[in-house]
Amino acid sequence: MIGQRDTVSGAHFAFTDRWGGVSAVPYEELNLGGAVGDDPGAVGANRELAAKSLGIDPARVVWMNQVHGADVAVVDGPWGSAAEIPAVDAVVTARRGLALAVLTADCVPVLLADPVAGVAAAAHAGRPGMLKGVVPAAVRAMRSLGADPARIVARTGPAVCGRCYEVPDAMRAEVAAAEPAAHAETSWGTPAVDVCAGVHAQLERLGVRDRQQSPVCTRESDDHFSYRRNRTTGRLAGYVWLD
Repeated sequence: MIGQRDTVSGAHFAFTDRWGGVSAVPYEELNLGGAVGDDPGAVGANRELAAKSLGIDPARVVWMNQVHGADVAVVDGPWGSAAEIPAVDAVVTARRGLALAVLTADCVPVLLADPVAGVAAAAHAGRPGMLKGVVPAAVRAMRSLGADPARIVARTGPAVCGRCYEVPDAMRAEVAAAEPAAHAETSWGTPAVDVCAGVHAQLERLGVRDRQQSPVCTRESDDHFSYRRNRTTGRLAGYVWLD
């Protein structure tokens, strides 16, 4: 259920795998995405299971309506209803004990925290969001709440790797012109993009030094959802919160 978990000075980071939930095929088992066609009751049950396995209150988790953009919401509590969830790709909080969640199935889930300032962020960085600067936007929002990039701890979760993210040559050239670190080649020798490398390059330039990247490629791992592999599939989640 929780594939990876890490705690640094009271900042908690966790990433799910696909197992331990109640969703049926093709969303089996722990689908946490509410907009992929799964039974809403199953998604709600899965979110409760995942939160409780982390020791957090399911009602104290902030979700996003992700749209591959770079808008950021600063929050101090959960949304009142599903209709209130804004179209953003990063959420930031200075409220300790409030968990922020990001959904992915190949895109890069980015979790950030400054334990000293008590500021955390979760961002959804696909290729479009990485190019639009969603991660720098999240860091800027954290800084506005008192975070220092030198203290920020960054964790990126399971995502499609550069060896598997095949794109047309023109697209790779466009991406690499904006972020050279994202230039990649597939294991079979065709043009590719490495979004995670691009995200880490952005974090490096922003002064974030404490960074770790998941070794898991979602397209290669049967234990994780992958849109590029299966198209109709579930969503993983990354969670970050501060004591």
